[in-house]
Amino acid sequence: MSFRYSYDKTSKKFVCPCCEKKRFVRYIDEETKEYLPSEYGACDRIDKCGYKCNPYTDKYQGDRNQSYYLPNKIHSSPSITNIPDDVLKNTLKDYNVNRFIQNLKHNIKYPFDEDSINEVIEKYLLGTISKGYMSGSVCFPFINIRGKVRAIQVKQFDDDNKTIRTNSIPYVIKGLYKEVNINTPSWIEKYNKNESKFDCLFGEHLLSKYPNNPIALVEAPKSAVYGSLYYGFPKDDKQLLWFAVYNLSSLSLAKVRVLKGRDVILFPDLSSTGNAYSQWSEKAKKFQIELEDTTFSVSNLLEENATEEQRLNGLDIADFLINFDWRDFQPSESIKDVDVLPSDKSITKVYSLKPAEQSNPDEWHWCRDELDD
Repeated sequence: MSFRYSYDKTSKKFVCPCCEKKRFVRYIDEETKEYLPSEYGACDRIDKCGYKCNPYTDKYQGDRNQSYYLPNKIHSSPSITNIPDDVLKNTLKDYNVNRFIQNLKHNIKYPFDEDSINEVIEKYLLGTISKGYMSGSVCFPFINIRGKVRAIQVKQFDDDNKTIRTNSIPYVIKGLYKEVNINTPSWIEKYNKNESKFDCLFGEHLLSKYPNNPIALVEAPKSAVYGSLYYGFPKDDKQLLWFAVYNLSSLSLAKVRVLKGRDVILFPDLSSTGNAYSQWSEKAKKFQIELEDTTFSVSNLLEENATEEQRLNGLDIADFLINFDWRDFQPSESIKDVDVLPSDKSITKVYSLKPAEQSNPDEWHWCRDELDD
């Protein structure tokens, strides 16, 4: 019996959406000879990553008029293992050694105040790795709308908040247990068998707290944190709520379904060829068709104002924001009716998006690409 979807049989490898290593084998449509969306496939780093996403168990339908399934024995949905809540709770401490947090307080050009830092830690449940080779790293938890911890990305930053290395919490814990010669917790083996892990949005757990707010969607959790620090968490239904998808290739319809009924603005990172912007624009058009009462727009702020060097370096919105004083983006009575813009006129347009509390969603059109009907 032949099946429509199968692993690519060539030697070509892609960047894994979980471990970010170029060891990912994607699924291909045997009829069209085209690749399925980038989340469908398997990482061949079985022991160190183990990411898998199967188009059959995930009920992918390339042709909406037909369905393609494996025999029942294979198609039966595997049980899903979440990261235990205690694991997340154990990271919610030791911020004095968390380099990412300490940089925000002391090492950037315009350090943030204690209240803002505490709020962003509390809302996103940012954590710390205190021991081992990843000590001092920040933990970015991906918690779905049902409050289940689906993944925790661990990132180690330098003093400029540039990434040194990236990992996931199961691998970090496994390493810590190995150092002291203790058996790895049993949940890790079960968790690594999940078909997918980073399968929700960073910040998704905040949807119920902010049921009507428009969503700003960026690639990495770091950018979502910066967006929230600059524009603040919503005080009313018009302010942006900042989420992240994980990385460029992991933006998918499955992830954004939870945003149904919202206004969503996508902020892709820069890329040398503009591929990031093009890729997200194409996906946004498809999402627009699939999800009723939902609007998807793609910001062209960075694309229209970036230098060639900035494109080559793949800068994101956080890299731009960090050059300006966050206080200029905070709403206050004295600037209520004034656009808060940086003084550097050469890149003013990049930051023409006003602080969220002052913005009207109807005014966003001038700073984004409208989607075709």
